[in-house]
Amino acid sequence: MQEPQHPVRRPWERPQPQIRLTHADRDAVTEVLREAYGKGQLDEDEFEERLDRAMRAKFGADLEPLTQDLGLTPQGRPAAPAGARAAGGGEAPESTSVERVVAGLAHAGNYFFPLIAPLVLFLGAANVSPYVRRQALESLNFQLACIIGAVLSLVTFWLVVPMFFLVAIMVGWAVIPAIGTIAALMGKDWRYPLPRRLRLVKDE
Repeated sequence: MQEPQHPVRRPWERPQPQIRLTHADRDAVTEVLREAYGKGQLDEDEFEERLDRAMRAKFGADLEPLTQDLGLTPQGRPAAPAGARAAGGGEAPESTSVERVVAGLAHAGNYFFPLIAPLVLFLGAANVSPYVRRQALESLNFQLACIIGAVLSLVTFWLVVPMFFLVAIMVGWAVIPAIGTIAALMGKDWRYPLPRRLRLVKDE
């Protein structure tokens, strides 16, 4: 008699599948964003960007960052106090210990497989672990920004000033990913100190 087969679960998947969002869920957060825009909490660019992300969101964890800094939940209710927050990130959506280790590898990969490690994890975590995907995206954008900044500094080295930027980039490259790794292992929603315009890869 053939034994029943059980679906294979990837190591970082949670025991229970996440529930996908409904149109009503997305409508609720867009209304919150419209009110924040009307109050002046968001400028036009921020409003449009968050609105686009809300429409593309698939899971509840994707909506939380859109209203977190407004002091509201995606449903418009006051958010619970965040308590102590790590530099560059707050409390992330619930994640398993394995997810945190994998997310940590997305940052630590900076020292061994630059660009490749976060890119592979970013693509591989799609529809599997929003937490891993988000941390891999942060690492990927940081590494891209560092590489582009370093190349531009070397090309314009004769201006002298860019060389100071190159030194700063090298120090940041050596130190900041280590902080991101620790934050990910602690389950934090780590974000690198990058301007929005330097985040070249979007989570679409």
